Amino acid sequence: MTDTEMLRPILRGAWGRDTCDPHDLPDWTPENPARGQCGVTALIVQELLGGDLVLGEVLVGGGRVGYHYWNRLPGGRDIDFTADQFRPDEVVTGGTIQAVPVGGPRRCREQWELLRGRVLTALDDQERSRSVADGETPNRAR
Repeated sequence: MTDTEMLRPILRGAWGRDTCDPHDLPDWTPENPARGQCGVTALIVQELLGGDLVLGEVLVGGGRVGYHYWNRLPGGRDIDFTADQFRPDEVVTGGTIQAVPVGGPRRCREQWELLRGRVLTALDDQERSRSVADGETPNRAR
């Protein structure tokens, strides 16, 4: 089981313009790397930690301007790694459980594959570093 606090910096380091939802690209900046990352991030978190995908609406002045995904962990706790992407006038409302797409998303598939690869590589590197620090010998080809 992957710890959420260990996952947070890995996700932040893996986000980029190339993993952003095309709808949000005009608003994506390195200063706001979470912008447009919610769908792909929520799918990866669900894969790693289980639980449910949750979908809400993003409102500005009472009108819907978009959608937002986050996770509900198996114990019932909601976790939203991309919540800080929103401007003060943007409000997330609602929250309905969504089916997890089998085989990954159809929409934003390239962004999901890029982000998933970066996150899994970073987790693998972190695990190898931890094993070496604990005195284990890294696996080597013979």
